[in-house]
Amino acid sequence: MKIQFVMPKVGAWATHGKHVAPNQLYAQWGAYIRETRGYSDISVLDCRAWEIDMDEMIEKIKENNPDVVVIGDMLHSYGGFAIIHYFLESAKRIKQILPKTIIIFGGLWFSSMPDYTLNEYPFIDYVIIAEEGAFGDLIEALDKGKSVKDIPGIAYRDENGKAVLSPHRQLNQDLDSLPLPAYDLFPMDKYVGHTHWKPFVEMVTSRGCPSACTFCYEWDQYDPRSPNDFLKWRAKSPERVIEELDILHNKYGIKVVVIQDDNFNVTPKRVEKFCRLKLESSNPIKWVSLGRAVDWVNCEKILPLMKKSGLFMGVFGIEVTTPEELKKIAKGITIDQIKKTIDILRANDIAIVADIMMGFDYDTEQIIKQRFEFTDAVDPDILWIGYVTPAPNSPIWRDRVRRGKLDPKKIDFLKWDFLHPVMDTDYLTMEDYGRLGAWCMREFYSKPGRVQRIMTSNFDPLAKLCFQDVMQGVTKWEAGAVKGEKHI
Repeated sequence: MKIQFVMPKVGAWATHGKHVAPNQLYAQWGAYIRETRGYSDISVLDCRAWEIDMDEMIEKIKENNPDVVVIGDMLHSYGGFAIIHYFLESAKRIKQILPKTIIIFGGLWFSSMPDYTLNEYPFIDYVIIAEEGAFGDLIEALDKGKSVKDIPGIAYRDENGKAVLSPHRQLNQDLDSLPLPAYDLFPMDKYVGHTHWKPFVEMVTSRGCPSACTFCYEWDQYDPRSPNDFLKWRAKSPERVIEELDILHNKYGIKVVVIQDDNFNVTPKRVEKFCRLKLESSNPIKWVSLGRAVDWVNCEKILPLMKKSGLFMGVFGIEVTTPEELKKIAKGITIDQIKKTIDILRANDIAIVADIMMGFDYDTEQIIKQRFEFTDAVDPDILWIGYVTPAPNSPIWRDRVRRGKLDPKKIDFLKWDFLHPVMDTDYLTMEDYGRLGAWCMREFYSKPGRVQRIMTSNFDPLAKLCFQDVMQGVTKWEAGAVKGEKHI
């Protein structure tokens, strides 16, 4: 069986410059079916990396004539849901030229919208609701001509064309049991982060989250019948993470890695062991990680060790800035933890990236300006502003669908990227808070002394290059927020 993973050419967020990384879903799933099921005729067509447009991509797929095409992703790290537009267009055109090719979707958006996906898009044949095991079982069944109805964790059409969800599949609790990602399927010298970080990779070392933020995009990768699956945080061991890092450095010459787990630092002991092992291995890769404020605070004692092992930038979400709001969105952090996170990262010369959000139902101009004033005062080094963009399966999504404020059939995916306002609040139009977001960005990056402080700081040069890249993207960011310009 010939299996081809397809990544169409897409852009990146305005503040990310040129940003291209291997599709982690393809790296994980490709490795899984190769190592556990014995499939070897596997390829990845990464048109993002090769800068191949849609027409040329279709010709290459036609020439390859695969039995199965796989489309999806597991990270929202460069375009939010805007990439869904390209995924759907790709599948539609592939089915037109290769009607016998089986098209499988999975990962973000689709795993939490399986029946909707099959009902709305007849060119998609199957949806993976679960993880690698479900994908492997489906591929094997298709290859051997067996029935798929008893495979847990997939969606398919019955003999009447009706979308059917198979039984719920339990999560894999042992991520170390998975094969290492199949980076050999990718053009590893083509990847770059924030225009200047190269060679570059994004990694995933854990899944799920112990929190339950109402807005979080990660809800969209889990079975809608079992939303608590998202709350089950599972992690690879430090040894396994180091094994992957060593391959990335020794085989591919990777210099910069962003660990894209929403909460890499949930367990300080795990982080500490990872850092010590990394230092013992003399692996020079520099790294960035994400985490909640409470988890950064819990890692305060080991921050010097994290810095020594190559951490040069820490990312966390402020989101909102009063105790009442933090409780309302189930963020699970406190105002004091937000402030302390910035203090301890700065004390260790680790550059700070923080974000705030706009577009909650209750947002007013006064609330948004207070949110910005707080953030400006606590003074992160890089500010990202995200507009509330409900993810399928999230509490905000379910609430807005229930109240008739959201219709999945009317979504313009190219604006569903977290950088465009997509819904009015109870008090503001999208245009109103789009302009407020632009005002906040201009105010933050034009504050006297901020640029000079960062550029003359002891931060790693990679952090300063990222700051420059973000600064250069502010005008483009504003064009999206205020004028609706699309750029993914």
